[in-house]
This record gives sequence, structure tokens and C-alpha cells, in this order.
Amino acid sequence: MKSGRLFLLLTMVPLFILGGCAGDDGKDGATGPQGPAGEDGTNGTDGMDGVDGEVRCLECHNTTAMTEVQLQYARSQHAFGEYVLYAGGRSSCARCHSGGGFVEYAMTGEVDGNINVPVALNCKHCHNVHSTFQYADFALRTTAPVPFIADETELYDFGDNSNLCANCHQSRRAEPALDIPGETYEITSTHYGPHHGAQANVLMGFGWAEIPGSASYDVTNVHKTAGASCVTCHMGDYSNGTGGHTWLPNVAACNDCHSTSDFNYGNVQNDVQDMLDELRDLLVAAGVVEYVEADAAYEPVVGTYPMVQAQAFFNWVGLSEDRSKGVHNPKYVKALLSNSIDAMEAPLP
Repeated sequence: MKSGRLFLLLTMVPLFILGGCAGDDGKDGATGPQGPAGEDGTNGTDGMDGVDGEVRCLECHNTTAMTEVQLQYARSQHAFGEYVLYAGGRSSCARCHSGGGFVEYAMTGEVDGNINVPVALNCKHCHNVHSTFQYADFALRTTAPVPFIADETELYDFGDNSNLCANCHQSRRAEPALDIPGETYEITSTHYGPHHGAQANVLMGFGWAEIPGSASYDVTNVHKTAGASCVTCHMGDYSNGTGGHTWLPNVAACNDCHSTSDFNYGNVQNDVQDMLDELRDLLVAAGVVEYVEADAAYEPVVGTYPMVQAQAFFNWVGLSEDRSKGVHNPKYVKALLSNSIDAMEAPLP
């Protein structure tokens, strides 16, 4: 029995000795050949659809959009360079007669000095082009309410993109009795008058010489209060060379409100043109206006006149150059002309 235990003890001791004397691991052997591929796992659940991408450049840079707008714009008066050549460089005129001048005015509220190289208006002058590369690029430079130049306490506000137009299409000076009150008024230039495009004043019924008379001045112009505006009437769907970026109105835009085949709705244009001609002839007879062959136009004669005659001239030239023949504000325009005619026919005090 003792000899057996001794034998077992002697047998186990070498095993403990061998375990305590193990050496370092040897180097890894060469990588064996790749095993066969396992079976494909089950497909996972599809994720949610992402937001649709947008190719922003193609909003403008495609033959459908950009080319059409360019061709329309080429038909507009804004595309012609004549208005730039004679006035675009002068700081007092540059805000509307040069593209760079308008951008400076829209950003700073003024044009600080003459423009050395004036250019005609183009897309980037009215639109914020390539400044953010977002949709703001297509926005207009300004649609804020516009102070009238002749009286900055009054604002022109259609509440839409038409406000952009009013920055330029408005009178540059007050009517004579407000400009220099008195019994007479001196016309100092053959270019005297509101300006060549005081459409905003016509639409708003503001800034004209409201000579007292039998006709009342109705300022509730439907083209100001019933959703009509520069944009809705002058930028209707493009068709036959009108609408869109030509800014030439088409009758289709009128038909949203009126059943008419032309702009002479209710004979308003014929009536107003007859009144303009009558008032012009009275001004010619009074020596306030003369026909100038070299310019092929009727122009004021420089001189001092009774206030009412200067006011009648102001109304005549401004409403003539509005060019809508009363359409912009029918009742108000007829009242201005009617009272101007009566005043010219009445004996002077």
C-alpha cells in the first residue's frame, strides 16, 4: 500500500516540473487556404426614402426657362440702351437709368456719385442672381413699400412684387402748387413735368394737381383694390409677343375681370385721349405749350404762368406719358382732365 502511494507521488512530481518550465509561443504558421463561403444571410428591412434631390442650376439654365425669358425680355423697353445712354451715368438718374445704379440704390437707398460705365437693366439687377445658390437667388432685390420721391411721407404698397416697379415708375417732383406755392409758377425747362413714366402715381391717385372743379376725385381705384397690380396685368401668360417679361399687357390678363376684346373697355381710352387732345390745344392757345418740329413733340415753353395753367400742364404731360390712356385709373384720370380743361377755359382772376 505504501509502495503504491510512493509510486503515485513520484509520478506526479515530474508533471508539475514540466508545466512550470513551458517555453515562449512559437511563430504563427502560414495562413491556410480560404474555406468555402457560408450561406447568404437574410436581407435587412428597407430604410425610409430620402428627400428628393433638386438640380438647382436647371431651374434657370435650360432652354425652356432661360431662353424663353431672354427672348421675352428682348422685346421690352427695359432691354433697349437708349435710356442708359442719355441718363445712366448721372447720379441723380442712375437709380433707374442704369442697372448698377439700381442695385446700389436698392442696397443702400442712394447712388453715391456718377456711374462711369452705365449698363442697361438685366436679370441680375432685378433679381438676386448667384449670391446664395438657393431659392433666394430668384427673389427680387426688393419688394418693400416704396416712398414717393415727391413726398416721402407717402408710400406705394401693392403688397406684392409690383412694389419693385414703383421704385422707378413714379413722379420725380411734386405738382406746382406743392412744389412752390403761390399765384404763379415758373417753368424753367422744356423737360418740366412729373417724369416720363409716373404710372405708380396714376394707380395710387396721388401726386397730381387736383384742381377744384365739378368732377370729384375718386381714389378708390379698382385696379388698386381688387387684386390688380403691375404684375398681374403686365406679366400675364406670354402670348404673341406680350405678357411675361415683355411687360406688354395682353387682353387675356384683362379678361380675368373684364369681358373685352381690347383695352378700350367702356370706351375709356377714346374718352381720355379726346380729353388729352382738348387740354393740349388749350395749353397751346395759352402759350404754355408749343409744337417743336425738331423733336416732333409738344413741349412746354419756358416762362412764368398763372398757377392753374402750370398745374394743368403738369396733369396733361404726366397723364400723356402714363400711356395707359386712363386704363390705370379711369375715374381719377377723367376727373383730373375734366377739371384741368374747365380751369383753362375759365377767365383768369
